[in-house]
Amino acid sequence: MGILRSLIQLISLALLAWIVLSYVVIFGRVPWDHPIRKLYDFLSRMIEPMLRPIRAVIPPVRMGGGSLDLSPLILIIGLQVLAGLLG
Repeated sequence: MGILRSLIQLISLALLAWIVLSYVVIFGRVPWDHPIRKLYDFLSRMIEPMLRPIRAVIPPVRMGGGSLDLSPLILIIGLQVLAGLLG
C-alpha cells in the first residue's frame, strides 16, 4: 500500500506542476526549446492520458470568450480520495 500511496502522491505533484507550468508556458510565451517548455511537454505526455476520460464525461465550462477545464481539479480530488481509501 505504501508504494501505491507514494505513486498517487507523485502523480498529484506532477499534476500540480503541470498546472502551474501550463500558465507559465501559455502566458509567459516560453520558446519551444526552453527547458521549462520541455518539462511541460514531458508532464503533458504523462498527465493528458489521465485527463482525457474525465474530459469525455465533463467538458470544459464555457465562460465568456474562454472556457474552464475542470478535469485537473477532478483528477486531484479523485487521487486524494483514492489515497484516503488506501489508509
